[in-house]
Amino acid sequence: MHSILVVDDEPNYLIVLSELLRDEGLEVFTAPGGKEGLAVIQEVDLDLVITDMQMPGMDGLQFLHEIKKKNNDLPVIMITAFAEVEKAVAAMQAGAYNYLAKPFSNDELLININQAVHHYSLIRENSRLRQEMLTRTGFSGMVGKNKYMRQIYELIEKVAPTPSTVLITGESGTGKELVAKAIHFNSPRADKPFITVNCAALAENLLESELFGHEKGAFTGAVAMRKGRFELADGGTLFLDEVGEIPLALQAKLLRAIQEKNFERVGGSNNLSVDVRIISATNKELKEEVDQGRFREDLYYRLNVIHLGLPALRERQDDIPLLVDYFVTSFTDRLNKPDLAISSDAMRLLVTLPWEGNVRELENTIERAAILCDNNLIAADDVQPESMGGKGQQDWSRDLDLKQLIPENAGLNDVLYAIEDKMLHQALDDTGYVQARAAEQLGITKSLLQYKMKKYGIKKKK
Repeated sequence: MHSILVVDDEPNYLIVLSELLRDEGLEVFTAPGGKEGLAVIQEVDLDLVITDMQMPGMDGLQFLHEIKKKNNDLPVIMITAFAEVEKAVAAMQAGAYNYLAKPFSNDELLININQAVHHYSLIRENSRLRQEMLTRTGFSGMVGKNKYMRQIYELIEKVAPTPSTVLITGESGTGKELVAKAIHFNSPRADKPFITVNCAALAENLLESELFGHEKGAFTGAVAMRKGRFELADGGTLFLDEVGEIPLALQAKLLRAIQEKNFERVGGSNNLSVDVRIISATNKELKEEVDQGRFREDLYYRLNVIHLGLPALRERQDDIPLLVDYFVTSFTDRLNKPDLAISSDAMRLLVTLPWEGNVRELENTIERAAILCDNNLIAADDVQPESMGGKGQQDWSRDLDLKQLIPENAGLNDVLYAIEDKMLHQALDDTGYVQARAAEQLGITKSLLQYKMKKYGIKKKK
């Protein structure tokens, strides 16, 4: 049931109008003036306000201004006398949904009411979906309470409402696209497109077409006109990932598009105007690229109005348990493993590892472990990162005759444990128990070596 507030200083008119609306199945509230109407708005979740223009004290236009301060989206229909059309136009400019000049028919009133409440329902539904999007996309993948992450959250909240260009830097896998999405979905552009371009994934001619579109026949294979990412992002945000990989020749056209907010499609002559916010990201030191002549200085300063530098995972190791729990929960749903859990030994090991691939590597490691673990319990042996596995694999293993080395009745776990124990002792002996050198010889990290030494009871030599 839709709730409507009717405000008029004539008691008889209030009675007649409220009865009409109640007969239509609407919930009606009444007030004799603007001040009393504002009190109702404070207390009731309304779908529409119908107010007379001429009222003592606070007139309809003043009342409208006060309503918009409290809820800018709430529709207001103004009731005016024929001679008040100029005021009605002013009310429309101030945000009124519509106005009705007396005398008007009941059908005309009901049509306007239905349109207004439907319009407001759509606005509220969009707002609800936007909030869901914020929960799902805005900060959902950004997990952490480390001081560096708190600083990032604060910066996002300050930067998001502005139209300024943002440059996000950080190592691969630190979550640069997540930050870009958080900025977009917390901005006034949240209901507009968020368009991504991976500038490292395309050759120069294809990247130009991807960014700016092309006309039919612009080049071989251009069989139809195609809009570029700038056009698709109109009104929203364009995220330029790996912006440091854009060729110099294309940087000039990109700079012009950002500065002048217009461009031409490849093979075209029409000037196209767009309203696009630019967020870019790179794992390169763009200032060094500028100094080396590989990146335009003017484009660098245009992109780097606001800079967000993301910390590597090794700089916020205290966030690793939070991230691990987040990923385990995520894969519980995605892999349909409701009993999935992680052991304390595995968690302790994960916290000590260097994570050269950052959060992305940690996520991949947890996903692989979730798939391969026994009894839905992720153990320490399940969480060796990709960056440590398979390094230096040689062709010698293809010709290895296992029958000469391994007894027929030996189980796989026994063999693996024996070989691992033997290799650990051998590497430590070869390096005089210098753990950093032994780890390098084995192709693992020092942290993982220390874990395995504890696992096999290998003591440090004094």
